[in-house]
Amino acid sequence: MDTRADTEAFVQSESAENAPLVDNAARAETPTLRAFSVLEHLVAAKGALSLAELANIIEQPKASLHRMLQSLEAGGFVAREPGQKNAYVIGPRLERLGVDVMMHSGARRQRHAILERLVADLGETCNLSTLHDTQVLYLDRCESTWALRLELKPGSHVPAHCSASGKLLLSMMPRDERAALIRAMRLERFTPNTLDDPNLLEAELDRIAHKGIAVDNEEFVLGIACVAVPVFDSRGKCIAAIAVHGPVSRMTLSRALTFVPRLQEAAADLTATF
Repeated sequence: MDTRADTEAFVQSESAENAPLVDNAARAETPTLRAFSVLEHLVAAKGALSLAELANIIEQPKASLHRMLQSLEAGGFVAREPGQKNAYVIGPRLERLGVDVMMHSGARRQRHAILERLVADLGETCNLSTLHDTQVLYLDRCESTWALRLELKPGSHVPAHCSASGKLLLSMMPRDERAALIRAMRLERFTPNTLDDPNLLEAELDRIAHKGIAVDNEEFVLGIACVAVPVFDSRGKCIAAIAVHGPVSRMTLSRALTFVPRLQEAAADLTATF
């Protein structure tokens, strides 16, 4: 029996088996993946992250991390927090990418099926939306079969301050961030019911945050009522809103509020798709 030959064969076998693990570990440390790690932490953060905080999280020297952030900033993927030289937030290009992913991901069919079941149960138009800049962006929408309805396509925008979904999504933001955004928004008055006073709007958003339910009482379009509830991701972060709306001649606001339990059930089903 050739013990030496057997030993050499075993060593070669072990080396071949472990080689991919070494390669995979090396590939996990590429500059591209480190950049993605930075973006992931910025997306998950509740506010801006400083260079020092990111360096501590990523465990990377400040000098090389700063060069990476400069490249990401030049590409529009990150931005500096106004008034803070070395504090970073997600940039407009990354935000647009996130919206595009939600609108065109493989889970879109599953989400649309959830909306279709909801419309079949409630008999009124339902939509799924998210906050994009200072407006509400419709990610998906399923229309009712009624001839009298407000029809908007996925990809459409509506004002955040006078829509149920918009007010709900604003209410879920950190209060200081929300206040700054409201002060920067143009609170256009669309109907006599539109809240165009920043203080009144903030008080309304506090009530919504407490209840987890938002309403549009003919605030955007006269004759249209709407109710919205939050959709959370697996980490418990509000990522979207699901809403039902219809003409008050057929769906009064009080009737729309009776749909809240069914809306919340659909919201829970949607969580699994994010």
